[in-house]
Amino acid sequence: MRFKIDENLPIECAEIIKKVGYEADTVFDEGLGGCPDSSIYSVCLEEKRILITLDLDFSDIRTYPPNRHYGIIVLRLINQSKKNVIEKITQIMPILQKEKIRGYTWIVDEKKVRIRGGLEWS
Repeated sequence: MRFKIDENLPIECAEIIKKVGYEADTVFDEGLGGCPDSSIYSVCLEEKRILITLDLDFSDIRTYPPNRHYGIIVLRLINQSKKNVIEKITQIMPILQKEKIRGYTWIVDEKKVRIRGGLEWS
């Protein structure tokens, strides 16, 4: 799996993902810092990457239909401290090995992971 780490997440998240054996780049790695959501989304589509973000706009399945992307993970955390975000990324890595992500939007909060989508890939 290939991931894109949004600019609102600690860059250490990419290292955690790489340690599990997946590929991960940050928005900063490609000089996309400050770009609009639509640009980040387009790059993720082009590169066939799963986006991980704190940006709740990406949870809108009308704007970002799950059946049209490779996966979006939105961290909806009350505590957005670096430590808590890194812990949450670490906690969801095993779930990625069990659940599908392509064509789904995951909403991750302190207590659960909600998986939205599952429509046929188009």
